[in-house]
Amino acid sequence: MMDLSSILNPAAVKVVATVSSKKRLFQDLGDMAMECYGIDGSAAFSALQQRESLGPTGVGRGVALPHARLAGLDRVVGCFLRVEKPFDFDAVDKQAVDLVFALFAPEGSGVDHLKALALVSRTLRDSSICAKLRANGDAATLHALLTDSLSNKAA
Repeated sequence: MMDLSSILNPAAVKVVATVSSKKRLFQDLGDMAMECYGIDGSAAFSALQQRESLGPTGVGRGVALPHARLAGLDRVVGCFLRVEKPFDFDAVDKQAVDLVFALFAPEGSGVDHLKALALVSRTLRDSSICAKLRANGDAATLHALLTDSLSNKAA
């Protein structure tokens, strides 16, 4: 059974004051992926950009779920950013985004990638979880909120 604690390293949760652009966000996520999972940061950045060009991953209500497949990964991993000042992400509902959960999956991961995406999107559709995430500035608390709620919901 998949749960978020197996996808999200505690170090891959950050609070940032602002994000100047979607491109900058993807660079930051690439850097995080490199620091936390040893992923090639520029490959991660390019893959996110490429996926985004197919259609925006801003799913609405201030949430974005950018994701990409990468060669050389052995499992699905994630990075979470809470942005204190919501920024324009071309989301489906035109709302500015302040909660970003990025997923990186191995190239041939088919079902696991989709399961992880469904799990994250289910969690971030929960308005009470989003409210708690937005109310907290501490990365460790955010990680606990995400991984606790997810393991409870995945069943």
